[in-house]
Amino acid sequence: MKVPLKNIVWKEGDFFVAQCLNAEVSSFGDTREDALKNLQEALDLYFEDMPMEDALKIEQVEIVSTEMDHA
Repeated sequence: MKVPLKNIVWKEGDFFVAQCLNAEVSSFGDTREDALKNLQEALDLYFEDMPMEDALKIEQVEIVSTEMDHA
């Protein structure tokens, strides 16, 4: 069974971080591709113990910017 997963990737300092929005799983790497490959490995391990049907169903992703005052 294939379950579509939505992932996001961003640069943080010297590394790229990849995070799955359907599960509380993230990873990182030196490149965007490394981060996504490492995320896939982490997801494979995560879903070994959890049914894929339990993944959160994400229908639409929207990036929303906000601002916050910092003292």
